[in-house]
Amino acid sequence: MTDTTPRDAAEVWPLIHAERAALAADLAGLAEQRWATPSLCAGLSVREVLAHLTAAASLGPVRWLAGVLRCRFDFDRQVAMRLAEHLGATGAETLERFRRVVTSTTKPPLPVLAMLGEAIVHGEDIRRPLGLRRDHPITTLTAVAGYYRGSDQVVLAGGRVEGLRLAADDGPFTAGSGPLVSGGTLALTMAMTGRGAYCDDLEGDGVPILRDRCETA
Repeated sequence: MTDTTPRDAAEVWPLIHAERAALAADLAGLAEQRWATPSLCAGLSVREVLAHLTAAASLGPVRWLAGVLRCRFDFDRQVAMRLAEHLGATGAETLERFRRVVTSTTKPPLPVLAMLGEAIVHGEDIRRPLGLRRDHPITTLTAVAGYYRGSDQVVLAGGRVEGLRLAADDGPFTAGSGPLVSGGTLALTMAMTGRGAYCDDLEGDGVPILRDRCETA
Protein backbone atom coordinates (compact mmCIF):
# COMPACT_ATOMS: atom_id res chain seq x y z
CA MET A 1 0.00 0.00 0.00
CA THR A 2 1.24 3.49 -0.80
CA ASP A 3 1.71 5.35 2.48
CA THR A 4 -0.58 8.39 2.42
CA THR A 5 -0.65 8.94 6.18
CA PRO A 6 -0.36 12.65 7.10
CA ARG A 7 2.88 13.20 8.98
CA ASP A 8 2.10 16.04 11.36
CA ALA A 9 -0.73 17.77 13.17
CA ALA A 10 -0.72 20.69 10.73
CA GLU A 11 -1.83 18.28 7.99
CA VAL A 12 -4.38 16.40 10.09
CA TRP A 13 -6.31 19.18 11.82
CA PRO A 14 -7.83 20.57 8.60
CA LEU A 15 -9.10 17.07 7.82
CA ILE A 16 -10.70 16.82 11.27
CA HIS A 17 -12.31 20.24 10.89
CA ALA A 18 -13.69 19.27 7.48
CA GLU A 19 -15.24 16.10 8.89
CA ARG A 20 -16.82 17.97 11.79
CA ALA A 21 -18.21 20.66 9.51
CA ALA A 22 -19.68 18.05 7.17
CA LEU A 23 -21.36 16.26 10.06
CA ALA A 24 -22.82 19.49 11.43
CA ALA A 25 -24.20 20.30 7.97
CA ASP A 26 -25.70 16.82 7.61
CA LEU A 27 -27.52 17.18 10.94
CA ALA A 28 -28.89 20.67 10.36
CA GLY A 29 -32.66 20.67 10.60
CA LEU A 30 -32.90 17.13 11.98
CA ALA A 31 -36.35 16.65 13.53
CA GLU A 32 -36.22 16.51 17.32
CA GLN A 33 -37.60 12.98 17.56
CA ARG A 34 -34.85 11.66 15.31
CA TRP A 35 -32.15 12.75 17.75
CA ALA A 36 -33.20 9.83 19.94
CA THR A 37 -32.37 7.30 17.19
CA PRO A 38 -30.04 4.57 18.52
CA SER A 39 -26.54 5.03 17.12
CA LEU A 40 -24.09 2.29 16.24
CA CYS A 41 -22.48 2.88 19.65
CA ALA A 42 -24.24 0.43 21.95
CA GLY A 43 -26.55 2.18 24.39
CA LEU A 44 -26.09 5.69 22.94
CA SER A 45 -28.44 7.78 20.83
CA VAL A 46 -27.16 9.79 17.90
CA ARG A 47 -27.47 12.93 20.05
CA GLU A 48 -25.32 11.39 22.77
CA VAL A 49 -22.62 10.41 20.28
CA LEU A 50 -22.55 13.97 18.97
CA ALA A 51 -22.15 15.24 22.54
CA HIS A 52 -19.27 12.81 22.98
CA LEU A 53 -17.55 14.33 19.94
CA THR A 54 -18.07 17.79 21.43
CA ALA A 55 -16.57 16.65 24.71
CA ALA A 56 -13.47 15.25 23.00
CA ALA A 57 -12.92 18.55 21.19
CA SER A 58 -13.24 20.46 24.47
CA LEU A 59 -11.01 18.39 26.72
CA GLY A 60 -7.31 19.17 26.96
CA PRO A 61 -4.77 17.01 28.78
CA VAL A 62 -5.10 18.79 32.15
CA ARG A 63 -8.90 18.52 32.33
CA TRP A 64 -8.68 14.97 30.99
CA LEU A 65 -6.33 13.96 33.81
CA ALA A 66 -8.47 15.76 36.38
CA GLY A 67 -11.48 13.80 35.17
CA VAL A 68 -9.60 10.52 35.28
CA LEU A 69 -8.63 11.19 38.89
CA ARG A 70 -12.16 12.30 39.78
CA CYS A 71 -13.55 9.09 38.28
CA ARG A 72 -10.85 6.99 39.97
CA PHE A 73 -9.42 5.77 36.66
CA ASP A 74 -12.81 4.51 35.47
CA PHE A 75 -12.47 5.68 31.85
CA ASP A 76 -16.01 4.71 30.87
CA ARG A 77 -17.32 6.82 33.75
CA GLN A 78 -15.18 9.75 32.62
CA VAL A 79 -16.57 9.47 29.06
CA ALA A 80 -20.14 9.40 30.39
CA MET A 81 -19.49 12.38 32.67
CA ARG A 82 -18.02 14.52 29.88
CA LEU A 83 -20.78 13.50 27.46
CA ALA A 84 -23.43 14.67 29.93
CA GLU A 85 -21.69 18.05 30.23
CA HIS A 86 -22.13 18.72 26.51
CA LEU A 87 -25.48 17.07 25.80
CA GLY A 88 -27.79 20.08 25.94
CA ALA A 89 -31.52 20.04 26.56
CA THR A 90 -32.52 19.42 22.93
CA GLY A 91 -31.02 18.06 19.76
CA ALA A 92 -30.72 21.59 18.36
CA GLU A 93 -28.78 22.69 21.44
CA THR A 94 -26.49 19.67 21.22
CA LEU A 95 -25.79 20.49 17.58
CA GLU A 96 -25.10 24.14 18.37
CA ARG A 97 -22.58 23.11 21.03
CA PHE A 98 -20.90 20.85 18.48
CA ARG A 99 -20.74 23.66 15.92
CA ARG A 100 -18.75 25.76 18.41
CA VAL A 101 -15.92 23.20 18.44
CA VAL A 102 -15.75 22.43 14.72
CA THR A 103 -12.42 24.24 14.37
CA SER A 104 -11.09 23.37 17.83
CA THR A 105 -7.59 21.92 18.13
CA THR A 106 -8.09 20.93 21.76
CA LYS A 107 -7.73 17.21 22.43
CA PRO A 108 -7.07 14.67 25.15
CA PRO A 109 -3.58 13.10 25.26
CA LEU A 110 -4.15 11.09 22.08
CA PRO A 111 -2.48 11.11 18.66
CA VAL A 112 -4.10 13.63 16.36
CA LEU A 113 -4.84 10.78 13.92
CA ALA A 114 -6.97 9.23 16.68
CA MET A 115 -9.05 12.40 16.68
CA LEU A 116 -9.50 12.10 12.91
CA GLY A 117 -10.54 8.49 13.41
CA GLU A 118 -13.07 9.55 16.06
CA ALA A 119 -14.54 12.15 13.70
CA ILE A 120 -14.94 9.59 10.91
CA VAL A 121 -16.14 6.62 12.95
CA HIS A 122 -18.50 8.46 15.28
CA GLY A 123 -19.80 10.49 12.36
CA GLU A 124 -20.80 7.23 10.69
CA ASP A 125 -22.17 5.90 13.99
CA ILE A 126 -24.62 8.78 13.66
CA ARG A 127 -25.20 8.86 9.91
CA ARG A 128 -25.92 5.22 9.13
CA PRO A 129 -28.88 4.83 11.53
CA LEU A 130 -30.30 8.11 10.21
CA GLY A 131 -29.94 7.04 6.58
CA LEU A 132 -27.42 9.81 5.84
CA ARG A 133 -24.42 9.39 3.57
CA ARG A 134 -21.11 11.21 3.17
CA ASP A 135 -18.59 10.62 0.43
CA HIS A 136 -15.44 11.00 2.51
CA PRO A 137 -12.24 11.91 0.64
CA ILE A 138 -10.45 8.64 -0.09
CA THR A 139 -7.13 10.06 1.10
CA THR A 140 -8.69 10.81 4.50
CA LEU A 141 -10.24 7.35 4.76
CA THR A 142 -6.97 5.69 3.74
CA ALA A 143 -5.07 7.54 6.46
CA VAL A 144 -7.63 6.52 9.10
CA ALA A 145 -7.71 2.89 7.95
CA GLY A 146 -3.93 2.73 8.14
CA TYR A 147 -3.96 4.23 11.63
CA TYR A 148 -6.51 1.76 12.98
CA ARG A 149 -4.80 -1.22 11.34
CA GLY A 150 -1.69 -0.44 13.37
CA SER A 151 -3.32 0.56 16.66
CA ASP A 152 -5.45 -0.70 19.52
CA GLN A 153 -5.35 2.66 21.30
CA VAL A 154 -8.78 4.01 22.30
CA VAL A 155 -10.54 1.14 20.51
CA LEU A 156 -9.55 -2.42 19.62
CA ALA A 157 -8.89 -2.33 15.89
CA GLY A 158 -5.54 -3.78 14.86
CA GLY A 159 -6.09 -6.83 17.04
CA ARG A 160 -9.55 -7.37 15.60
CA VAL A 161 -8.17 -7.87 12.08
CA GLU A 162 -5.07 -9.83 13.03
CA GLY A 163 -4.55 -12.73 10.61
CA LEU A 164 -6.80 -11.22 7.94
CA ARG A 165 -5.91 -9.65 4.60
CA LEU A 166 -7.67 -6.33 4.07
CA ALA A 167 -8.04 -4.87 0.59
CA ALA A 168 -9.96 -1.74 -0.35
CA ASP A 169 -11.69 -1.73 -3.72
CA ASP A 170 -12.01 2.05 -3.87
CA GLY A 171 -8.52 3.16 -2.88
CA PRO A 172 -4.96 2.04 -2.13
CA PHE A 173 -5.46 0.62 1.37
CA THR A 174 -4.23 -2.96 1.82
CA ALA A 175 -2.87 -4.65 4.93
CA GLY A 176 -2.18 -7.99 6.53
CA SER A 177 -2.24 -11.56 5.29
CA GLY A 178 -4.70 -14.40 5.61
CA PRO A 179 -8.35 -14.82 4.59
CA LEU A 180 -9.47 -11.91 2.44
CA VAL A 181 -11.79 -9.11 3.53
CA SER A 182 -12.44 -6.64 0.73
CA GLY A 183 -14.71 -3.68 0.14
CA GLY A 184 -14.85 0.06 0.55
CA THR A 185 -12.27 1.75 2.76
CA LEU A 186 -15.00 3.18 4.98
CA ALA A 187 -16.60 -0.23 5.52
CA LEU A 188 -13.22 -1.77 6.31
CA THR A 189 -12.50 0.99 8.83
CA MET A 190 -15.86 0.71 10.53
CA ALA A 191 -15.66 -3.07 10.75
CA MET A 192 -12.11 -2.80 12.14
CA THR A 193 -13.48 -0.66 14.95
CA GLY A 194 -16.20 -3.17 15.78
CA ARG A 195 -19.20 -1.96 13.79
CA GLY A 196 -20.54 -5.33 12.65
CA ALA A 197 -23.25 -3.77 10.48
CA TYR A 198 -20.55 -2.79 7.99
CA CYS A 199 -19.57 -6.43 7.48
CA ASP A 200 -22.66 -6.58 5.25
CA ASP A 201 -20.78 -4.27 2.87
CA LEU A 202 -17.68 -6.50 2.70
CA GLU A 203 -16.75 -9.63 0.77
CA GLY A 204 -14.26 -12.47 1.12
CA ASP A 205 -13.53 -15.59 3.12
CA GLY A 206 -12.43 -13.50 6.10
CA VAL A 207 -15.75 -11.68 6.55
CA PRO A 208 -17.35 -14.33 8.84
CA ILE A 209 -14.25 -14.22 11.04
CA LEU A 210 -14.36 -10.43 11.27
CA ARG A 211 -18.11 -10.42 11.89
CA ASP A 212 -17.67 -12.86 14.76
CA ARG A 213 -14.92 -10.69 16.26
CA CYS A 214 -17.16 -7.63 16.03
CA GLU A 215 -19.89 -9.46 17.92
CA THR A 216 -17.71 -11.00 20.64
CA ALA A 217 -15.02 -8.37 21.36
